Amino acid sequence: MSFTGKYEIESQENYDEFLKLVGLPDDVIEKGRNFKVITEVVQDGSTFVWSQTYPNKTVTNKFVIGQECEMEALAGKKSKVTVTMEGSKFVRSFPKYHLTAEVCGDKLVECSTASTEQGNVTLKRTSKRI
Repeated sequence: MSFTGKYEIESQENYDEFLKLVGLPDDVIEKGRNFKVITEVVQDGSTFVWSQTYPNKTVTNKFVIGQECEMEALAGKKSKVTVTMEGSKFVRSFPKYHLTAEVCGDKLVECSTASTEQGNVTLKRTSKRI
């Protein structure tokens, strides 16, 4: 399945709880709460350019499935990760959370899970193709 396309966020679950857990400050969380994040994906075989536009910032990561690369995470920190595929899902593990992304029809569904002593918190973002 091709991920290529442009997507606009239409819903998110556990937004505040997850972003506080990964260390984003309250003002950044507040600013982004109702912002319509735009995700643009360009796929060329197993090479991807994944860009997300947030308030006052666009984060672009380029990666090849199965090869280590440096990526910027939600909190703005860069780390070495290897993106893999599990079926039709992208899988990436950052130091503070684990992310999966898949295309379901005309929707991009991203699930980011962070663990706490009390259990897991998952931010689920659903974006529509535009």
